[in-house]
Amino acid sequence: MGFIVQKYGGTSVGSVERMQAVAQRVKRYADEGHALVVVVSAMGKTTDGLVKLANEISSNPSRREMDMLLATGEQVSIALLSMALQELGQPAISLTGAQVGIVTEAAHSRARILRIATERLERHIQEGKVVVVAGFQGVSSGDDLEITTLGRGGSDTSAVALAAALKADFCEIYTDVPGILTTDPRLVPEAQLLDEITSDEMLELASLGAKVLHPRAVEIARNYGIPLVVRSSWTDEPGTWVVSPQSQPRPLEGLELVRPVDAVEFDTDQAKVSLLRIPDRPGVAARLFGEIASQDLDVDLIIQSIHESNTNDIAFTVTQASLQKAEAVANAILPALGRHQDPTLETAEVMVDRQIAKVAIAGAGMIGRPGVAAQMFTALANAGINIQMISTSEVKVSCVIRATDCDRAIATLCQAFEISQSPLGQSSSAFIPPKTGGTPPVRGVALDLKQARLAIRFVPDRPGMAAQIFNLLAQHNISVDMIIQSQRCRVMNGIATRDIACTVAQADAEPARLALMAAQTELGYGEVTVNPAIAKVSIVGAGMINQPGVAARMFAALAEQRINIQMIATSEIKISCLVDEDKAVQALQAIHAAFNLGGTQSIQVPA
Repeated sequence: MGFIVQKYGGTSVGSVERMQAVAQRVKRYADEGHALVVVVSAMGKTTDGLVKLANEISSNPSRREMDMLLATGEQVSIALLSMALQELGQPAISLTGAQVGIVTEAAHSRARILRIATERLERHIQEGKVVVVAGFQGVSSGDDLEITTLGRGGSDTSAVALAAALKADFCEIYTDVPGILTTDPRLVPEAQLLDEITSDEMLELASLGAKVLHPRAVEIARNYGIPLVVRSSWTDEPGTWVVSPQSQPRPLEGLELVRPVDAVEFDTDQAKVSLLRIPDRPGVAARLFGEIASQDLDVDLIIQSIHESNTNDIAFTVTQASLQKAEAVANAILPALGRHQDPTLETAEVMVDRQIAKVAIAGAGMIGRPGVAAQMFTALANAGINIQMISTSEVKVSCVIRATDCDRAIATLCQAFEISQSPLGQSSSAFIPPKTGGTPPVRGVALDLKQARLAIRFVPDRPGMAAQIFNLLAQHNISVDMIIQSQRCRVMNGIATRDIACTVAQADAEPARLALMAAQTELGYGEVTVNPAIAKVSIVGAGMINQPGVAARMFAALAEQRINIQMIATSEIKISCLVDEDKAVQALQAIHAAFNLGGTQSIQVPA
């Protein structure tokens, strides 16, 4: 039979009764002849209770002592589950992260896994035992053998890493929902269960805040080609399979420290259309891209920068063959967008540029690693290459540059990220559609309410400015999500400038602003502002590739609700919009309905 790694979350083992139910499920698998490693989280709210105790003792407990404390939660779970299995007559043994050989960095509270010594595990499995492993924890390399924890989602990460190290047939993640849903059912009751989803789609959704799977776990599964299935521990329903492309052989040493970038991609068949100084109000993007879709034109990158006064800029790229039509649509629609209220503002205009290329870095390993985008910008700046457009997702950073700089940019980025070769086409990412037929263009809709927007005004338009700004944030360990560079070039004190905006975690917003303000005089940009009252709503789907009209449907859904879009950023399989925080849930519900993702059956999720 098969070799399976199972993971049970805190609610799945939250009581004696639930623990016994898990033991019975595990016993059924063992009786069928499967070899099993079972990873468990701390029971219920145990971790929250331990954190509360620590805060009652100390206002600023050390990370080391917090790891020592929090690691005890999983030890309770593994001992009890092993006892429950033994009561059923199933041989079992519990092992801590250290005992099982999970070796990590010496980084308390956020360690990454370096390697797993599987000898003891394999010996117990050969003896016919179910091995019950404490998730979320490991031990540092070297002589000190410090207990470390892996941070949020650590038990998912432990389980998938063990599946990779043991070459398991698949990994089951048991939780309190029946699988991966089209969106959060607590906000949209008609959210539906997906039978399958690709690891690329799941990476985007997990990084956007879908809490069923942690992106680090999906990253490992994708890198090592581990099939994942997310199932409910309360039922016997089949759940959702997360399918990955066939992986290239890669060493297990440095398991979670793989290169952040897997590929350098490029596309020279690109042209840019920019609409400058158009009205900043609901419906503008919907009208523009609705007309683009009606001409059956496929759009690649779309960016909308932060507003200036009551106007905005939108830029998008199309193939060279589509440029003439796209330009005609943009010029035709300009009068219909309406005139500005302020007569002192300059007239809106359309600009086109045929002499561009797109270069991108892609890799699941960039998730949660500050400084990857900054490294890309630095490499381009050192080569004297100016960036015209920036668009980001969790697993890709794309830049539009001059076409004549493309070859130099590819060589520069391959060298910077130690990539031996780059793909010859537009995208090297192995976007594999799910096996089920009739795949819709959008698989899920996600909402992130925990971001803030930074706006950096009047940034000198010269190579290296983006690199210096984002290197500065990386030095302060601040991860950046969306990055947008405005298309409008304004002259200040005789210097051409552009605005740059990005999103960061709300907790990082003020430290980011202070860090940027400290460097204001040295780097020569203008004011830095923060807006915490924003939300990011995103659609994800591998099926949207080469399918015109997807963006238009999203923008139209927002326009119908009179929801204004503050920023837009896209990748091949994701479109994200920033909206006002108080419109966030309304935006999510409208977009979910627009893509007909709902059903008649409501899915209940425990509180």
